[in-house]
Amino acid sequence: MRIVFDQGTPVPLRHCLADHLVVTAFEQGCSTLRNGELLAAVEREGFDLLVTTDRRLKHQQNLGARAIGIIVLSTTSWPRIRAVEHMVVAAVQNVAPAGLIEIEIP
Repeated sequence: MRIVFDQGTPVPLRHCLADHLVVTAFEQGCSTLRNGELLAAVEREGFDLLVTTDRRLKHQQNLGARAIGIIVLSTTSWPRIRAVEHMVVAAVQNVAPAGLIEIEIP
């Protein structure tokens, strides 16, 4: 699976997803794009999944019209995400195209 991390997603999370190709929006040259533009750009590039910490995304975009799956993390805190990385790995395995999975991280 081809995965792109939005700006707030901690980069060390990519090590938990070693079976996938993971890049950041910055590495893709998309770091200055806003939500809709970013989604369109990564879809054009053939990405399957966006991992973001933008909890407002589902209210700002028509996600049902998208082909890309989206995982929303409730925090940008790497120590908190690392403690539940198994939840992220499970979500990556289960997210459908055009699907949205929100992970509430304590």
